Amino acid sequence: MISKVLVANRGEIARRIFRTCREMGIATVAVYSDADAGEAHMREADQAIHLPGVAATDTYLDIEAVMAAAKETGADAIHPGYGFLAESASFARAVVDAGLVWVGPSPHAIEVMGSKLESKRLMEEAGVPTLPSVEFGTTSILMSAALSLGFPVLVKASAGGGGKGMRVVYDPDTLSEAVEAAEREAVSAFGDGTIFLEKYLSAPRHIEIQIFGDSSGQVISLYERECSVQRRHQKISEEAPSPAIDPLTRQAMGIAAVEAARAVGYVGAGTVEFLFQGGQFFFLEMNTRLQVEHPVTEMVTGLDLVRLQLEIADGQTLPDKGPRVHGHAIEARLYAEDPLNDYLPVAGEFHRLEFPQVDGLRVDAGVTNGSSVSVHYDPMIAKVIAHAPTRAGAASMLAGALREAQIHGSSTNRALLVRILEHPEFVRGEIDTHFLQRHEVAELGAPLLDEVGERLAALAAALSDQARGRDGTAVLTTVPSGWRNSPSQLQHRAYVGDHGTHDVGYSVVAPFQLEGVGIVNVVSTQPDRVRLLVGEAELEFEVAHYGDLRFVDSKLGPARLTEVSRFPSLVLDDDAGSLHAPMPGKVIRVDVSVGDEVIEGATLVVMEAMKMEHALRAPHGGTVSQVLCAPGDQVAAYVVLVVVDET
Repeated sequence: MISKVLVANRGEIARRIFRTCREMGIATVAVYSDADAGEAHMREADQAIHLPGVAATDTYLDIEAVMAAAKETGADAIHPGYGFLAESASFARAVVDAGLVWVGPSPHAIEVMGSKLESKRLMEEAGVPTLPSVEFGTTSILMSAALSLGFPVLVKASAGGGGKGMRVVYDPDTLSEAVEAAEREAVSAFGDGTIFLEKYLSAPRHIEIQIFGDSSGQVISLYERECSVQRRHQKISEEAPSPAIDPLTRQAMGIAAVEAARAVGYVGAGTVEFLFQGGQFFFLEMNTRLQVEHPVTEMVTGLDLVRLQLEIADGQTLPDKGPRVHGHAIEARLYAEDPLNDYLPVAGEFHRLEFPQVDGLRVDAGVTNGSSVSVHYDPMIAKVIAHAPTRAGAASMLAGALREAQIHGSSTNRALLVRILEHPEFVRGEIDTHFLQRHEVAELGAPLLDEVGERLAALAAALSDQARGRDGTAVLTTVPSGWRNSPSQLQHRAYVGDHGTHDVGYSVVAPFQLEGVGIVNVVSTQPDRVRLLVGEAELEFEVAHYGDLRFVDSKLGPARLTEVSRFPSLVLDDDAGSLHAPMPGKVIRVDVSVGDEVIEGATLVVMEAMKMEHALRAPHGGTVSQVLCAPGDQVAAYVVLVVVDET
């Protein structure tokens, strides 16, 4: 029997596996990098081993270091989670050769199914429908390969997943650049730069089948998940079952997935992914690991998939078929990113992360109060999952929970998730992988709180600050703030939010007129809670203070405000045309030199941060006057990289 499991991962998935291990009485071992010292997954394990360094290649991707940690702690099994080494046949082989239990499929299955090219060949032999694709060995045949498929084409890395190493190309002019970028990203993420081209479907759904196999040769389907809402080929919302799949299609896809697994003697948890369009499905790839979105399957089947993984690794067998599906589950991935700024990841501390307590709501988080999102790893904060008898009920519950959650930290995609869940097309189940391309991100990702609501939140922040100030006063403690023998004017404080600067005037002793809102009465003020009467409506606001930041939560929606100092310092504007690093990261490519003429929007620098490439573009047309970086440079956030003089 397995007695101690080392989880070769971090964050949310490590905590998720530890939870099941505790329930099963299995001891746990965490590994952690310099950047993760003190984070939740390290604290929650029975033992934690330090992997020196911050880069994934030096820590979570270092097979020798992880194996040494297992030997040091006496772990008899290793669970890889997802990402990092989860689909590394070399790692699986090292675990098996060391006499440890590998919680996953055989190295052979990982090797075959981990290669999108090899797995496509296997599926074609098994009679599973696949999309037309072309392999190319040199760039000289690249264009002819693309023309044979017909544009648009998908440039695709053979290894890995998660949308990395993938680019959609609509015309010949951008093909070479897309291939080069995909190769770099694939090498960085998976250590394998093998690329191929695949026909790009116009509006498919992304449907995947969860399968499990055991050592006796039994393989079962645990039905489908709908994963069509994606940005940059990375899923941000998943659900089970799919609103588009009828019983006959479900059965056909399940049979195809099971046969695919049997073809490689599959043992453990796996996912066979398909594209579905016009009633037809096409094999996409197989992920030889537990998926990020596994909770929706757990919610509708009642199974613990991590427990099932551990039991199968221990030699137990599966039933003849999966359980019945009950209700509907939807998952939303909460990321530290700014959708309005090209989905740019945002690092930083999260002071508070708390969700309402609702029956049917589950939160799997890697971030806890006081955690930081690092620039070195994926920026996912948490997975929020709702389960209800109906799809509409699950969507409504999830949207409401995200609205009401107290998320005090850097920018997130919360507003985008809520608006997706409430969008008429999503409510009707009319979704595909191009959903976010059809709708303006400026609209979907706009703040949940409108300008009037944010102004009320600013008023609540001002009254909260006033109450904090009164709590700390040592003189005239019984005199109300702002009291005058002859009332003359309101008190004022100012805050900057998503809708600009709010200079709010207020009184704690009498009704007053709030610009753009109307007559307001202060019902009560406390340092962390304010109640207002606006017309006939009584509103309550919770206010949290972190330096000059104010997070205000209410039924109206969340607000993130910055206090405007009463004694501002002089701040000089940057030189016009300065191109800044949006976050700490590594410069991968510099495309310009001093004296070059560039047009607005041209790519000047490519950076790598949070496991993704980010193209930095010219703010306007002009002449490059300074280049202050070179490939390979590690740069801090906000430093100037290139200056373009406008012409």
